[in-house]
Amino acid sequence: MKKRVFVKTGCILLCAVLLTGCAGLHKLDNPYEFSERTALYQSSAVAGKSEPFAHDLCIVSDDTSSQDEAVTAEAAAVFNLTDKTVLFAKNPFERLYPASITKTMTALVALKYGNLDDEITVTQDAVITESGATLCGIKPGDKITLEQLLYGLMLPSGNDAGAAIAVHMAGGVDQFSRMMNEEALKIGATGTHFVNPHGLSNEDHYTTAYDLYLIFQEALKYPEFRKIIGTKEYTATYQDKAGNPVNATWKGTNWYMTGERQMPDGLSVLGGKTGTTLAAGSCLIMGSSDSSDREYVTVVLKAPNRAGLYDNMTNILNKIVE
Repeated sequence: MKKRVFVKTGCILLCAVLLTGCAGLHKLDNPYEFSERTALYQSSAVAGKSEPFAHDLCIVSDDTSSQDEAVTAEAAAVFNLTDKTVLFAKNPFERLYPASITKTMTALVALKYGNLDDEITVTQDAVITESGATLCGIKPGDKITLEQLLYGLMLPSGNDAGAAIAVHMAGGVDQFSRMMNEEALKIGATGTHFVNPHGLSNEDHYTTAYDLYLIFQEALKYPEFRKIIGTKEYTATYQDKAGNPVNATWKGTNWYMTGERQMPDGLSVLGGKTGTTLAAGSCLIMGSSDSSDREYVTVVLKAPNRAGLYDNMTNILNKIVE
């Protein structure tokens, strides 16, 4: 397969430039050439690495399919993890707001550097007051394990769980965001910058469909991540600040797992993460497998609404079996 990449014309903007920003959310800057992405990775803080960027990755080439009028989302892509091929890619390097898909990186950092058995005392920092923010319902003083928080993070998309994980792992949201960005750079996600662990809108919080593939693929290496995203419903029992037991049941939001949408024939869903904000639109990243046990990552970013999100996802899933 050719290694030249299909992308929109554009130029690279380093993080220092992107951080300057301006008030209010806006359309993010154009994507950059894949060669420039590689150069940035090679010259980054990931010094001493023995393997070059893209040595074992799906590469978007100029013969990758990118045209489909039925794919109305701003960005979408299909990555074959087994064969290391890209079956479809629309605007894979465009910087977009990821909403709660951010939590995939939060889970990755927690699984890589944390201890699932740690008992965490929830602090006031976990209180999220933004209107419309999704919560798992934990409260200051609650004692809960990191493993339970990860279910609260990924199933009901608890922004409060994300904040609690950040405080436990790094002492605060800003410090944990630095861990997220360092991890993104390590895996080559150089078009990504996070400022929080949950995905609430901020103009300096962005990623790309390709970078989300990198992040999700890395997370799939952890059996616990596969277990969590493949769970439809989970009941956590933990203690409140008075020592009383709390039973919380959390359900996932992926329509392919709840039965509200059907997977195309021949495909099974492994699980994934949804995300929705006004700035990000409706988003979904998902893992699936076919009858030959080949695995895929599919991404849809900035679909117009929830129904349109699943229409777009079904359209690109069909490219696997067509």
